[in-house]
Amino acid sequence: MRLPVAIFMVGLACAAGSGVAAAAGDPAAGKKVFAKCKACHVAEEAKNRVGPNLVGIVGRPAGSVADFKYSSAMKDSGITWDEAALSEYLANPKGKIPGNKMAFVGLKKPEDIANVIAYLQDPAAVK
Repeated sequence: MRLPVAIFMVGLACAAGSGVAAAAGDPAAGKKVFAKCKACHVAEEAKNRVGPNLVGIVGRPAGSVADFKYSSAMKDSGITWDEAALSEYLANPKGKIPGNKMAFVGLKKPEDIANVIAYLQDPAAVK
């Protein structure tokens, strides 16, 4: 009986250590949460605002949108935006990339983060 419990605990620890990136999000719920981001970002068209557009952000190197003036911290971060990096950044932007220009303090609920990431992966799919 101890081996199945040990396997379960290892799996649980791995899931917890990976953050919300392992959780499947709801794109429709993510669109609602993204309303907090809309003052600075656009997800459905390649148009920069106060912040860069987020079209195609998953898989894109940080600091790479043309015609947007990024902080040196963002340009030099070496990050490629995958689910794990976005999860960490959305939870604590200044902690993930100290010196970046984003003023937003972050999303506190892991489900909100997972939902926003799901929305960003295909915002046009959400009506």
